[in-house]
Amino acid sequence: MTDPDRDPQKVLTDEILADAERQAERIRTRARRDATQITDKAQAQADAERDDRLAGARDEADRRRQLTLATVPVEVARMRAARIEDILQSIRDEASRQLTARQGFDYRETLTVLAADAVSRVEGEAFVLELAAADAETLVADLAEAVRRRVGRDGVDIIRDTEGRQFWDNSLQGRLARLWPMLRREIAAHVAPEDAETPTPDEKES
Repeated sequence: MTDPDRDPQKVLTDEILADAERQAERIRTRARRDATQITDKAQAQADAERDDRLAGARDEADRRRQLTLATVPVEVARMRAARIEDILQSIRDEASRQLTARQGFDYRETLTVLAADAVSRVEGEAFVLELAAADAETLVADLAEAVRRRVGRDGVDIIRDTEGRQFWDNSLQGRLARLWPMLRREIAAHVAPEDAETPTPDEKES
């Protein structure tokens, strides 16, 4: 019941203010609810994006790890092949050094065998014996005779026929160069069996 003593105008004002307060509270409640929903949605989106980034980072890290692991056997094989080539080259260098120094073998007998082998591989009956100056003074006479006894023809260390149409480098170093691909395969078969058939620049050029 309305108090007859209250001012009607004030009563109306109070009711308007009360209604406005109720509406304001409803607006604040709705705003808080909307803000919570927006915040929750933003957090969920942020979490999803973070999970996606983490998953992407893990995938990228795994891809790089796989790539790194894939290069390991290739690099190991490359290093192993390089090491084997170093070993083979050192063997060839030592063989060349000993041939040049005439160590570990009968030089005269070796020249005889090489010259006879060369003569047997080319056509003709007359051949020119070409020797180093130091060898020519001491070996040429009996060397030629020794070669003739072996093959029935004149022979030389580096030989060509008298007309210059044929040439056969049968010097110690020339012989080593020709035989090296075969020797390399045999040596490599003992050093690294699986690499024995791998061609090298020497073999490709021979």
